[in-house]
Amino acid sequence: MDTIETIVRLVWLLGAVGFVIGLIQMNSPATARNGNLLSAGGMALAVVGTAVLIASGRAGEVGGLAWPIIGIGIAIGGGLGLYTARTVKMTAMPQLVSLFNAVGGGAAALIGIDDYIRLANVQTLVAGNPIPLETSIATVLDVIIGSVTFTGSLIASGKLMGIISGKPILIPGGRIVTAALAAIAVLGAGALFVGDASVPILFVIIAAALVFGVTMVLPIGGADMPVVISLLNSFTGTAVAMAGFVIDNPVLIIAGALVGASGAILTKLMADAMNRSVVNIMVGGFGGGEGTVGAVSGAGGSVREISPDDAAIQLAYASSVIVVPGYGLAVAQAQHGVRELAELLESRGVDVKYAIHPVAGRMPGHMNVLLAEANVPYPQLREMEEVNPEFDRCDVALVIGANDVTNPAARRPGSPVSGMPILDVDHARSIIVIKRSMGRGYAGIDNELYLNPKTGMLFADAKDGLASLAAAVKAL
Repeated sequence: MDTIETIVRLVWLLGAVGFVIGLIQMNSPATARNGNLLSAGGMALAVVGTAVLIASGRAGEVGGLAWPIIGIGIAIGGGLGLYTARTVKMTAMPQLVSLFNAVGGGAAALIGIDDYIRLANVQTLVAGNPIPLETSIATVLDVIIGSVTFTGSLIASGKLMGIISGKPILIPGGRIVTAALAAIAVLGAGALFVGDASVPILFVIIAAALVFGVTMVLPIGGADMPVVISLLNSFTGTAVAMAGFVIDNPVLIIAGALVGASGAILTKLMADAMNRSVVNIMVGGFGGGEGTVGAVSGAGGSVREISPDDAAIQLAYASSVIVVPGYGLAVAQAQHGVRELAELLESRGVDVKYAIHPVAGRMPGHMNVLLAEANVPYPQLREMEEVNPEFDRCDVALVIGANDVTNPAARRPGSPVSGMPILDVDHARSIIVIKRSMGRGYAGIDNELYLNPKTGMLFADAKDGLASLAAAVKAL
């Protein structure tokens, strides 16, 4: 290894250190922005190091069109990245992440396909020079995982965008088809491991993996899409790590392993927050998508509607208020409105906190990012385990567009959300719910909280409802 290659590998290592530290900083809303910038800096170092290696001729023969192609790719990818970063709303971030997963998985698979075809041609030209088993294993895993991620992420994104129904789509004999596709991929992989290189067998594996991604995600309901996206994100990282082994690139191995491991941990945490196993989620069938409209029934009682003035009196004269933000707040982009209302209440001596459920919204941390964007103080954001005991001492719980994560039905067996950890909103002395209608949440069931005698329903868009409350508090 000469001096230039040594320097490049040290630059790659420095970039990888940036990934690790950046990922650690993303663990807190207070440092997440700097962590993101640090990780981006690490990626820039990795790209520059790779460019130097290519320019020095130490990355193999490079054709005359390589640099224009690289430049065009960077311009298109960077331009699209900048455009989406500036234009995509926070509420659309999950489907954007899913598209990124698809691109990452597809790119990793293409690396494996290209390298395998090259090695197969070498094997054909040089008799008795088989592809090493460790290379075949890394390549096949890269191709399978990347292909599954590509099509699965596209289906998940389509469900979130509304292009594909958020309800579970059951294919006749779907589980048998999915099992058969998995068997084809496994048998094909075995044939490549023990036999000579075969590009046709590789493409059979690719086709099976691509269809598997579709049949795996279609039967999964909209309520489970956040978990599916996290799982596919883990798949993307694993595929990238395998691509790193294929082309012997340590920065790809490290970055992919970090993404794969963090995605797997996040998937487990989200599944636990919904009291469902990952296997149960992948079998499918939970949730029919959000917004199913219907009257609350089956729990007894009636809905009590209140006006902004009535709600404002309760809030203004409370000593403690806990705000429970949900996806309705994100859709209405009402994070600035809730901060304004909280500041008004605090000026009157009211103690205000925010209760954050792990799966409020469509992604973990969704509410944290939205509220941080509105400059809500970080110490006021309380996770579910920390804030739940405080509902017993709370005067008013203000629920803004949150549904399933506040449904007391989760405490009873026999409900689709049974066993799901919820925010103990019904323990508060008084409850105010801002909601556009009596529509149901992702799970497609009625929320028994709305029938609680302590609950007052303020029917309004989250932004309009909060503005009305703020005006009413100012008038007191």
